[in-house]
Amino acid sequence: MNDRPYFISSEIYRHSRYGAKHPLSISRVAAVTDLVAALGWLPEDRFRDGPVATRDQLLRFHDPDYIDALIRAERQGLSDEEKARWNIGRNGNPIYGEVFRRPATAAGSSILAASLIAEGGTVYSPAGGTHHGRRDRASGFCYLNDPVLGILTLLDKGIAPIAYVDLDAHHGDGVEDAFRDDLRVTTISLHQADLWPRSGPAAHDLGSSVMNLPVEAGFNDDEFQYVLETAILPKVSAVAPQALVIQCGVDGLEDDPLSKLSLSNGVYRMAVAHLLPLAPRRIVLGGGGYNPYAVARAWAGIWAVLDGHSVPDALPDAAESVLRALDWKHSRARTPPDRWFRTLLDPSNHGPVRDSTRETVRASLLASR
Repeated sequence: MNDRPYFISSEIYRHSRYGAKHPLSISRVAAVTDLVAALGWLPEDRFRDGPVATRDQLLRFHDPDYIDALIRAERQGLSDEEKARWNIGRNGNPIYGEVFRRPATAAGSSILAASLIAEGGTVYSPAGGTHHGRRDRASGFCYLNDPVLGILTLLDKGIAPIAYVDLDAHHGDGVEDAFRDDLRVTTISLHQADLWPRSGPAAHDLGSSVMNLPVEAGFNDDEFQYVLETAILPKVSAVAPQALVIQCGVDGLEDDPLSKLSLSNGVYRMAVAHLLPLAPRRIVLGGGGYNPYAVARAWAGIWAVLDGHSVPDALPDAAESVLRALDWKHSRARTPPDRWFRTLLDPSNHGPVRDSTRETVRASLLASR
């Protein structure tokens, strides 16, 4: 067991873009990698270069014809019929220069993470968390499902039970569907109720291994803490997992343009800090997040928790320079306030725990008993 966590990244993310008008046409993985390096938090012996998953590795979950189509899309493009069949090149899943290699690197990183923690420990792969990917089609900006592949790698090593906790603003539908009939894996998803893919109701008939926590717009830090303490932590504790996978999509931040949740980045650090002691093996992934400044700051803060760093109130010049070098030209971009450059810490967003949040917890607990 390695007592110190590993950080997995790759240079492929530095110049790869989904397209100028796409919400993911921003620097995220490269930005957080540069930011933690600038803070002096990334020694060379803790860094691992993310490998491109092999075709055979991807076939552990994905359909072979779909993998071949994804490879072909990168090399030569697809016909209209193929685009419709595989949902590639449409519905927010564009064909771009690294359309196979980029998601295959995220998948390879999650597979590597599972191998690194086989005897125990923690791995952080912010490029991971592509939780909408389906066995035979792209979905929700996700071409492959790296959390599923990482979990399957753990299961193949005889490691079970496993708890998967998804903190993304969007329901973790691809992971839930992959394991809904496998009692070795418990999936927990906290997400905005009326946001795409508009699935994951609190009341369901999927059994005790699925917990969904759909919350309303305006969901605040105090409500997050309530849900964490009354639903998520007790559920994970009851599972007593041998491995824990946390999807840390941060599109629930108030500064994110694609959700209507009102969270500060402190709640993600809090959640990770409380979840880590509940399993001897931990994989922490990224996920959604469409404001480059907010994503880099939030994900750097998560690495601080994993590696035991104190987050400074004010950033040193080198770290501030990383953030000032970012660019955000999307139609929903905002003019950056000064705090986005000077600190990793958001002000807390306190508020009442609404009756709707309490009812979601009640219904979720009843459904997942």
